[in-house]
Amino acid sequence: MAKLYFHYSTMNAGKSTLLLQASYNYIERGMQTYLLTANFDDRAGMGVVSSRIGIAAEADTYTRADDLFDKIALRLDAGPCACVLVDEAQWMTKDQVWQLARAVDDLNLPVMCYGLRVDFRGELFPGSAALLALADEMREVRTICHCGQKATMVIRVDESGRAVREGAQIEVGGNDRYVSLCRRHWRAAVGDCRDGDAPSPDASADT
Repeated sequence: MAKLYFHYSTMNAGKSTLLLQASYNYIERGMQTYLLTANFDDRAGMGVVSSRIGIAAEADTYTRADDLFDKIALRLDAGPCACVLVDEAQWMTKDQVWQLARAVDDLNLPVMCYGLRVDFRGELFPGSAALLALADEMREVRTICHCGQKATMVIRVDESGRAVREGAQIEVGGNDRYVSLCRRHWRAAVGDCRDGDAPSPDASADT
């Protein structure tokens, strides 16, 4: 029975690495996969899923206006496909997540989505919110804050390294624009601490 999977995390947790590894495992066993990524994320080139550790693979691209069920059905018309893998899944619309769910149910094709859970303001992305509601299985991909605690939040920074509190939800960027933090240090970075409550420089020793 096919399922809809959601692997979520903050920035730089290795989501794309896991996606590429999963695809490789299928291909190594003689099966084909279908990789999808947003058309406006061209950091590694248009239509490329790339990992920070240096591995990459070609992918089809989608816009927020595309019907993903139709794209998957067309891919199946072209030949066998064992699994669909979606990178940067947070940027999908709610309707597109439903389209993936229908592909799982009606085409009996597993779909694995990899993406961020919350944005730099601490709010759910629409695609992630829909996946949290509809996914059959979910897995948190963990990374750590500079203090050693689990990172669950992300800040967007400006050219001076200061946290940005306003702006468009979707803005493509890497380590130069985003930093993963635990909730405590995210609150400190965005100024959500009472006087005297800001984490100390040796907060990594805190439990």
